[in-house]
Amino acid sequence: TGYSGPGKSVGLELFDLYPPKAVGEKAARQALTNLRAKPAPAGTFPVVVGPGFGGVLFHEAVGHLLETTSVAKKASVLADKLGEVVASPAVTYIDDGTLPHAWGSTEIDDEGRPTERTVLIEKGVLKSYMVDRLGYLLTGYPMTGSGRRQDYTFAPTSRMRNTFLAPGKARVEDLFSGIDFGLYAKEMGGGQVRPGSGEYNFAVQEGYIIRKGRIEEPVRGAMLVGKGPETLMRVVAAAQDLENAPGMCGSLSGAVPVEVGQPHVLVSEIVVGGRA
Repeated sequence: TGYSGPGKSVGLELFDLYPPKAVGEKAARQALTNLRAKPAPAGTFPVVVGPGFGGVLFHEAVGHLLETTSVAKKASVLADKLGEVVASPAVTYIDDGTLPHAWGSTEIDDEGRPTERTVLIEKGVLKSYMVDRLGYLLTGYPMTGSGRRQDYTFAPTSRMRNTFLAPGKARVEDLFSGIDFGLYAKEMGGGQVRPGSGEYNFAVQEGYIIRKGRIEEPVRGAMLVGKGPETLMRVVAAAQDLENAPGMCGSLSGAVPVEVGQPHVLVSEIVVGGRA
């Protein structure tokens, strides 16, 4: 199968930003690539995660761990770690509810507070959580305009908006050049995480083998498996090509629109589940 689903909070100019023909061609190309792909190998090796929707890896494996819905209950492995090193220096992670035309942007949150740009992790150091009103009352952390809900039938909880890994200074080709054997997760699929342990698993929608620094044959059926805090520490470098992508995020307060994002990112090792 192949998939392409761009989106922005705009009008009919969406079709100028993302021409339907180009969207369809991208999905068709991915489907044809997966049709000839061989089963992915299993093992532990370096992984380069592609930009845009690749950010869903950090959205699930890290973002949910920084919501005070989990932090206040001590149900997150990153609870009570403000000011501590929780990631490699290559990681700066941001939640921004003010990005123009982004799926997760609004002027105010669902509790009436202005939204804002919140630096969650800066050069590896945990700087802030995403805090709604109840989270503030339970923890004392400053509110960040993060109270969200699907509609009036849900009580607001702390939620992500537009969450992304900030771009670094590396060139994309440099991320691949030092890899003898690894996986290029060009497009990510869905996944899940356990906030209490940080364990996650994600499907790779479109993947390729990296061999001696070169992107080679396509593979299918790859799963990335690991723990969010460990993966944060294993981020080697981020490239400069930041992209964001839209999606829907489900949690206690229902399904809400968000964006995830990142540039190309190199992780020194991730457990890859495959069939070969």
